[in-house]
Order: sequence, then C-alpha cells, then structure tokens
Amino acid sequence: MNALALKLLVLTEVRLRMRRTGTLVAVLALIALTWLMVADPATGVALIVMGKTRVAYTSSCLAMGSAGLGGLFLGLAGFYLVRGRMSEDVRSGAGAVLAATPVSNAVFLFGRWLGSVAYLCGLLGIFMLTMVVLHLLRGEGPVQLLVYAQTFALMLLPLVFFTAAMALLCDAWAPLMGKRGDVLYFVLYVTQMSTPIAIMVAGGGAWKTVLLVDFSGLGTVVMALQSVLHGTNFVLGGGAFDAALAPVFMPTWLWSEQTVLTRLACGLIAMLPLLPALGLFHRFTPDRVTVRAAGTGDWSPLALANRWLRPLTRLVRPLFALAVRVPGGPGVTGQALAVLALTLMSNPAAIAAALALLVAACVAPGAALGTVTVAAVAVWGILVSDISVRDQQHDVAAMSGATPGGSTRRYAAQLLATCLLALLFTAPLLLRLAVTAPLRAAALATGMLALAGAANLFGRLSRTARVFLALFLFGLYVAIQAPKVAALDVVGFNGAATTQTVGMQLLLGMLLAAGGLWHERWRSARN
Repeated sequence: MNALALKLLVLTEVRLRMRRTGTLVAVLALIALTWLMVADPATGVALIVMGKTRVAYTSSCLAMGSAGLGGLFLGLAGFYLVRGRMSEDVRSGAGAVLAATPVSNAVFLFGRWLGSVAYLCGLLGIFMLTMVVLHLLRGEGPVQLLVYAQTFALMLLPLVFFTAAMALLCDAWAPLMGKRGDVLYFVLYVTQMSTPIAIMVAGGGAWKTVLLVDFSGLGTVVMALQSVLHGTNFVLGGGAFDAALAPVFMPTWLWSEQTVLTRLACGLIAMLPLLPALGLFHRFTPDRVTVRAAGTGDWSPLALANRWLRPLTRLVRPLFALAVRVPGGPGVTGQALAVLALTLMSNPAAIAAALALLVAACVAPGAALGTVTVAAVAVWGILVSDISVRDQQHDVAAMSGATPGGSTRRYAAQLLATCLLALLFTAPLLLRLAVTAPLRAAALATGMLALAGAANLFGRLSRTARVFLALFLFGLYVAIQAPKVAALDVVGFNGAATTQTVGMQLLLGMLLAAGGLWHERWRSARN
C-alpha cells in the first residue's frame, strides 16, 4: 500500500510540475545561463582563470565550473518551483480529500519530497545535456559522460535534497506557506552559500567541518580548485586571461575519497528539514490553514509590523477617491490607482519602507546611492511579485474579466500599478541620478520598466508569483556579485551599464509589456 501510494505521489508531483509554464521558463533560463557562464575563449574570457592563465575546457573543467555556478540558480529557482503545492490543495479543495485518505503523514510528505527531488533531477539532467552540447562546440578533448555524471551528482544532489526539504517544510508549516517563507529561504540560501566559501578561502583549501553543510557545493569547488591549481588567485564564472599563455589542464578525476564521503554526509544532513516538517504538518486542518481575516491570528514579525504601522494607511486612502474621480471612469488609470492603493493598504510596512527610502535617497552621499537603489528595488520586487496573480489566487479572475475592458484592461491596470509603485520607490533616486549620472538614471528607469513587464507577464503565464520572485532575487544577487558586468547592471546600481544595455532594456521592457497585453487578448479571444 505504502509503495503504491509513494509511486502515485511521485508521478503526480512530477507530471503536474512538468506541465507548468514556469518549468518552461526555468528551463529556458537555465539554458541561457549555461551559454552565458561558459564564455567562448575567443572573446578573451574563460570559465575558470588562474592568475592570467585560463583552464582548458576539458570535461572536468566544464563539469566542475558549470556545477558550481549552476547550483546558484538551481538552489534558488528550484525552491520556488517546487513549493506551493499545499497552498494549491487548500485553494482547490483537494486538501480536504487528501486529509481524509488513509495515507499517513510520513508517507504523504516523503512522497511529495521524492516528487520534488525527481522534478529537480529532471531539470538537472537538462542542464547536464546542455553542457554536453556546449562541450561539443567549445570544449577541448573528448566528452567524458562519466566525469559529468559524477561531478553533477556529488555537487548538486545534496543541494537538490536540501532545496526540496526546505520547500516541503515551508509548505508543511502554516506560518511559512506564504511570501514570508519565500523571503526567509532566500536569506537562508545566501547564508548557507556564502559562509562555506568565505571559510574555505580563509582556510587555504584544507578540509573544514563546514563542508558538511555546504549544500551548494561552492565551498567544495573552492577546495578542489585550490588543490589542483595550487593557488588561491583564481576566478570562477568568467575571467579575462592572457591568450599568449598556454592553458592549464585539470586532472580528469578530481574527487578524493574524503570529498566523496563528505558530499554523501552532506546529502544526508540536507534531508534533516524533513523531520520538523513531519511534526509541524498541518494536514490541511481548517483551523491551521484557512485564510484568516486581515490583522487576526498571525503573530509573525511582518504581521506584527503591519499592525503597528496600520496608521500609515491613512496616507493611502486618498488614492481610492482619486481612482474614482480620474477622467474616464473605471478605466486603466482608475483601476491602476485602485490596485496601487490596495497593495499599500495591505502592506503598511511597505509604506514605511517607501518613506525610509525617500529619506535615504535624499540624504545619502553619492557613493551610497547604489546601496539605496538595491534596497529600493529589492523591496519593490518582493511587493509587486504577486500583483498579476492575485485575481487567480482569490478566485475572482472570471469576475475581473467580466468588467468593462475585460482581462486585457485589468492586465494593463496591473502593469501600470506596478510601474507606479516603481516610481514610488525610486523617484528620488531618479531625480538625483539624472543630475549627477544620467546614464545610471536611464538604466534605473528602463530596468524598472523591464522588470515590471517581466513581473506581470511571468505571473500571468505561470499563475504564480514565485517564478518572477525566484528569477528576480537570483538576478539581483548575481548582479551584486558581478559589479563590472554591464549586462547585469539592470537598474544601474553598479554604475557599469552602457548606452547599449540601456537601449536593450528599453526594448525588452516594451516587448514584455506588449507581449503581456497580446497574451491577454489572445486568451480572452480563446475563451
């Protein structure tokens, strides 16, 4: 009985997730990331560079470098892709049916975890196949599939186990089923990824206990590269090299017995979040997972902050009157103002953040404007990630589609509201940068337009806020770590943006906005 239940749970999880539009977006993003991070040596940039010497693109080099960098994306995007099934069960009513089945909590949760692992392993397989194709085009030496399989398994399976286990824990514990679980995981993800790297770099490459919780595998990569390259002055992820110097060849087999045992132990430790998930699982009990009235029954720090800051909502109330009085009646502008007001009314902490950022943007020295920009964009992205999916989440999409203008006007209003929120958080920064650094101001304006278009389009396509949120947080983190890459300086906080990248962002933003409107018209015509 348990074996059959596990099989059905795993197959159901994989099939449901593979059919989502978000999976297609993730696969395309993963393929694009692969091609971007493995630069063509003819351009003077290589995946791994030691000093001024590049490491030859053999199977061991490409497998090690791609697994280390690919884990950055898989660990973050994978979490947002596999979580949320419990919330869907609650909204659809399937949770009550599942709760009434004789399947135990342990079998049910373990089956869902296995389904998430199988799904992420499917993405991992696509990633590895993409690397093999890239090896045929840019690699040096034969394609050694066993080297790829061993490296990807040892490096990324502990990360897959940890990601799936944390997603299950957030879904199993009611207080983390919403956006606060998403943000909490992002903080935990950055911490568990950066800490082992810092310790391994400072320790000179010797084995450290911290490697047992190095779920991302980046600390292990640092140790391996320091060992085989005999130095610490290396770049992973794209470094310039001297073409006159002969490339360095890495050994075919990089993994010692100690490293293999460490990664196996890390994989077992990565499964530990399953234990609290079993104890905290709500099993769809109505008094633990029903939607509570605003301001009641929730004692999380964010909920408490929203209650204490509730008086700030008085600043927003005039927007409702303005939404009614704007020319044209309940048109796009009026609806956009109403969406803007509702978003801020339901998040008083966002009003406080906007006021704090306004003060910071006015008084901060010029050198600190980049940091203020990062904070403003991060708060805005988290706030607007679910604007385009709220109608779907609250089962009022059909009602919205029946209003004048239908779903197309509703989408346009949500897109405009997203842009208005962007102005609310970044207008002081735009004014200051327009005077001191016009190109950075242009990057900020066009970048916010492109991000607004992506937030709304990805939300409508995937019907979840997590696809955009995962890509947004990952992109923001990568941009902070690569301050000199112009293409990643989407909102200009690094000062690396160029006229070309600003122009591309403007074009991309217009295409995303037009594509979202076209998609809504097309879907309305089909219905």
